[in-house]
Amino acid sequence: MKILLRIDVDGLGRTGDVIDVARGYARNYLVPKGMAVEATDGIAAQSEAMQRKRIKQATEERTDAEAVAGQLTGTVLTASMKASDEGRLYGSVGSAEVAKALAEQAGVTVDRHLVEGEVAKEIGTHEFTVHLHPDVAVPVTIEVSAED
Repeated sequence: MKILLRIDVDGLGRTGDVIDVARGYARNYLVPKGMAVEATDGIAAQSEAMQRKRIKQATEERTDAEAVAGQLTGTVLTASMKASDEGRLYGSVGSAEVAKALAEQAGVTVDRHLVEGEVAKEIGTHEFTVHLHPDVAVPVTIEVSAED
């Protein structure tokens, strides 16, 4: 059975795609949940409009991500934590702390799951990567110092 996807469905396709699926899957799951409609002869124009909208939105999201990446390029964040005399932290600086520092110091709100890097357990300079878009990632440096 041919259907037109109204939303992105993992493993099937993206919004506006006309695909062929099992009749029972379409009739019992996809159509009742509003994920798809049956593809008729006149649905081609609607499919093209949905695909154009999806492409336009993806382009806008990438442009926004590149603008934020430009703002974050070269940004050095700072964090202070309790540490031993040898420079070992009593905690650690990970993605959650980097996301919090980005919000406080750079004014950019980022989900902690989009921040990637090795957890910092010592005083010093550490690198993390912020994934703003599937195609846009920016390196961020955080300097960890000892609290007084």
